[in-house]
Amino acid sequence: MPAARLLAVLAHPDDESLGVGGTLAKYASQGVDVFLLTATRGESGRYRGFRPGDSNHPGPAELASVREAELRAAASALGVREVALLGYRDSELDQARPWDAVTAIAEHIRRVRPHVVLTFGPDGAYGHPDHIAISQFTTAAIVAAGNPAVTGDGANAQPPYSVPKLYYVAWPESAWKAYQAAFRKLVSTVDGVERQAVPWPDWAITTVIDTRSYWSTVWQAISCHESQVSAYEQLKYLSPSDHEALWGQQSFYRVFSTVNGGRSRETDLMEGICT
Repeated sequence: MPAARLLAVLAHPDDESLGVGGTLAKYASQGVDVFLLTATRGESGRYRGFRPGDSNHPGPAELASVREAELRAAASALGVREVALLGYRDSELDQARPWDAVTAIAEHIRRVRPHVVLTFGPDGAYGHPDHIAISQFTTAAIVAAGNPAVTGDGANAQPPYSVPKLYYVAWPESAWKAYQAAFRKLVSTVDGVERQAVPWPDWAITTVIDTRSYWSTVWQAISCHESQVSAYEQLKYLSPSDHEALWGQQSFYRVFSTVNGGRSRETDLMEGICT
C-alpha cells in the first residue's frame, strides 16, 4: 500500500520547525510522506538581529536566498520529503490576489494528494497577517481542489482531489506560557492595533500528538535557521526537560474529517486513514 501523505502549508521559513516540527518529524519517522509548502521566503525579517536597512543586513534579496537555504536544511532535518515555495513577498501575503493564491495551493494539493493538511488557525497564532492569510487561502484551496469546475493550468493540470482531513494549529494556554517564557511575548501590531496570542480552550482542542521523542530533532531543525539566531538565543540555554516541555506535545483543531469524528480526543492525525 502507498504511504500516507501529510502536507503542511505555512507562511514563513521557521514556521515548520517552531510551529509543527515535532509533528512533521514524528510522521516522517513513521513512514508518512511529509510535504511542506511555504508561502514566502521571509525576506522582510531581521538578519542575526539586525533590522532591514542596517548596514549589517544583507538586504531582502540576499536574505530570501539565505532563508530558503535554511528552510530546506531544517526540512531535511525533520524528514520532509519535499519543500515547495509559493514565492509571495514576506509581510504582504494578506495583499495577494486571493484567487491566485487559492488556485496555486489547490494545484499543490491536487499533485500531492495528501490525506492530512495542516495550517495555521484563523487567529494566525498571535494575529500575524501572513499566518491568517495562509489559513484562509489553504482552507479555500481545499474546497477548490475538490471542485471539478476549477481547472488546472495547461499540460500539468491535475484531476480534482478531496482532502480527507484538515487541521489548524491550536495551542492551549500551557503551550503559550512555555513558548513565551522561552522566547518573549509575541505581539503583532497591525494598523496601530496590538494583537497578542489567545490560547485555544482545552475543550476545543480535538487532537494532541505526543512528540516527546522528537524534541532533539526539532532543536536540530530550529538551529538550521541561523539568520534568525538572535531570536532563538535563549533556547540554547534550556535544559532537556525545558525543551521537552516546549516540544513534547503538539495540539490541533480538526476542522473537518471525512473519515472519523466524535467527541473523543485524537492522538493521531492519521486516525481513520487507511494505508
